[in-house]
Amino acid sequence: MLKKGVRLRATVSEFGPVLLSKILELNDIQGGVVAMIFKYCDDNKLPLLDLKDFIKVLQYVGNEGKDELQKTYGNISTTSTGTILRKVIELQQQGADLFFGEKSFEVNDLMRISDEGLGMINVLRVTDLQDKPKLFSTFMLQMLAELYASCPEAGDLDKPKLVMFIDEAHLIFDEASDALLQEIETIIKLIRSKGIGIFFCTQNPMDVPASVLGQLGLKVQHALRAFTAVDRKTIKQTAENYPETTFYKTEDLITQLGIGEALITMLNESGVPTPLVHVMLCTPKSRMDVLTDSEIDALVSKSKLAAKYNQVIDSESAYEILTAKLQQAAEKSPQHNANQKEAPSTLEKVLDNPIVKSMARTAGNTIVRSLLGALGLGGRSKKSIF
Repeated sequence: MLKKGVRLRATVSEFGPVLLSKILELNDIQGGVVAMIFKYCDDNKLPLLDLKDFIKVLQYVGNEGKDELQKTYGNISTTSTGTILRKVIELQQQGADLFFGEKSFEVNDLMRISDEGLGMINVLRVTDLQDKPKLFSTFMLQMLAELYASCPEAGDLDKPKLVMFIDEAHLIFDEASDALLQEIETIIKLIRSKGIGIFFCTQNPMDVPASVLGQLGLKVQHALRAFTAVDRKTIKQTAENYPETTFYKTEDLITQLGIGEALITMLNESGVPTPLVHVMLCTPKSRMDVLTDSEIDALVSKSKLAAKYNQVIDSESAYEILTAKLQQAAEKSPQHNANQKEAPSTLEKVLDNPIVKSMARTAGNTIVRSLLGALGLGGRSKKSIF
C-alpha cells in the first residue's frame, strides 16, 4: 500500500560504498569487495539505482564475470560475495526496496521558503520504519550524511538554515547499529558549522548516548517520575548532566516539575553553559492534534514535492545492462550454436532409433559370420574322416 505524502528515496550509487558497508556491518575485506563493485560499475557505466542492480552485479562478479574482474581489480572471494548477498537480502526483507531507487530526494527541498518569505515545516513520517532497525538506520544515515555533504560551511548564523527535531529519539539509539551511532556522533560535532541544528526529543535523557549528549549545548528537561529504584538512579544521573548549582537541588526538582515547567541550560555567546534555570514555557500556538486523512489529501494534492517525487521511474541500469550482456554471451556460445543446428531428417531419426540400431547390429553380425564361414575363417573347424 502506497503511503500518503512524498516518498523519500536514494540511489545505491548516491549512498556510496562506505555507508552501504557500514549499514550492512561488513568487515574490511567485504567492504573492499563492495568498493570494488562500485569502481567496476563506474568504469563500465553501470548505474546502481536500486538493490536489484547491486545484487545483479554481485552475482555477476562471483560467477560469469569473476575472471574479467580479477584481471583488473584483483582476487574476489566467493565467500565474501556470498556473505554480502545474504546481508543485502536481509536488508531487503525489512523493506529497503522502497527506499533505494529513483527519484532521489534532494535535501535542499527541506530548506524551502514559502512565497511569503517564511520557512516551511516538513513532517517526516517514519512510523512504518520504527520496527525495522536496519532500514531505519539506512534512512537516518543517508539523510544526515547528505545534509552534511551538500551544505556549505556557514559559520555562526543568526538564524539556522534548517532545524531538525527527531522525536522519539530512543527508537534510533535502541536498535541503531554501531555505524549509525558513529555517524551521528561525527555529524553532531560538525554540522553546526553548516547552519543546521539538530534536536533529539525523548522522555529519558539516558536514551541518548553520552558521546552524543555531550555535544548538545541546549537542554530542556521536563518532569521525570520515580516509581522504581531504576527510575531514581536515572534521575540522579540526569541531574548530574546539568551544570552544578547551589540554588536548586536538581535531583529533587526534576520530580516536582508540573505541566509546562522545565529546567533549561544552553551555551552563551562565549560558548559557556549557562546556569540551570527553572522556567514556565509558553504553550504552542498551533493545533495539538493529528491531521485527518482529508487534510493530508488536501496538502498532498497542493504539494509541488509530491508531483516531483511520487513518479514511478525505472531507468535502464546495471540489472538490465548485465542481463542483456549475459544473454548475448549465451547466444554466441558453442553449446547454444549446437542446440541451434538443423532438425534431423526422417532417415536420421529412423537410424537413430535404438530398436533399429539393435536390429542393424544383429544383421551385421550374421552377415559377417556367414562371410567368414564361406572363406573358411569363421566358426569351429571340423575334423576330416579321410
